[in-house]
Amino acid sequence: MASIRQQKISSLIQRELAMIFQKEGTQKYSGAMVTVSEISVTTDLSIAKVYVSLFTKLDKQEILKEIKSNSKYYKHELAKILKHHLRKMPDFQFYLDDTLDYNEEIDRLLKQ
Repeated sequence: MASIRQQKISSLIQRELAMIFQKEGTQKYSGAMVTVSEISVTTDLSIAKVYVSLFTKLDKQEILKEIKSNSKYYKHELAKILKHHLRKMPDFQFYLDDTLDYNEEIDRLLKQ
């Protein structure tokens, strides 16, 4: 169970990271729309697990690999934005959130 502090930091990072992806995500990732679906922060606030949903017809694993390679850039951008809120910015670990794909597959199977 995450503490209230962890929840507040997670929501703050999620809001700002989503804004960054919204501003530059479609140009940077070949027209793919990137959304931040969930963030969980460790108790010592050193690591943030970021779950992203990708809306594209391209290979999602390739786009996720690009996002992972740019994680230091996102950490730097967020540190500039949140410098008055957080003393230390956590490291990001990006994961693909495939719950929408899973739901679509279940819907497709139920229609058959």
